[in-house]
Amino acid sequence: MSLSSWNKLLVSLSFFACTSLFAAPITIDVSGIESYGELGDAGNTVLNFDVGASGTVTSISYSFNLTAIDPSWLSEIGLSFTNSKGTEGVVFNPGVGDAFPGTDTYSGSANLADLGLSFTVGSDGILRLEFYEDYDDFGGPDGIWNFGSITFNIEPQVIDVPEPSTALLLGAGVMLIGYSRRKGAQKKNQASTH
Repeated sequence: MSLSSWNKLLVSLSFFACTSLFAAPITIDVSGIESYGELGDAGNTVLNFDVGASGTVTSISYSFNLTAIDPSWLSEIGLSFTNSKGTEGVVFNPGVGDAFPGTDTYSGSANLADLGLSFTVGSDGILRLEFYEDYDDFGGPDGIWNFGSITFNIEPQVIDVPEPSTALLLGAGVMLIGYSRRKGAQKKNQASTH
């Protein structure tokens, strides 16, 4: 392998070592979703998203337009976002305090880490959303998520790796030693043939 090939390899390795993973937001459109009953009711809409194995949900931002069908209240419309088993996560009622039926818009954001509510999805990487009602008023849908979206900020699992500069120096040193040994062997062969 020529010295220019080694240089290209080192440049490629340094570029690879300098790249890193950053938080990845995932935005979910909730338009037209209906909620029927209490958390766990078979009629509720459940969505699953692969956000990466052992990713941590650190914050949310949202903007929704909701309708509570009388006699249901806006404060009863809820969203649960958890790991796939439902053992870690957050339950969220955008219309908290609005104890009346009707239509309204809600928006905001929350840093879950600051609130002590951040959580890690399991090794399967599934973020589970369930749209539910605090109280099941009747057989049909109690609430409708007319339009809007929610964005989750997901921090990838942290994996300990050697510091890139250390790994590159070690790799470069090993390659240079191999290159110099090869050159030395070539010179020795040339000297013995003359």
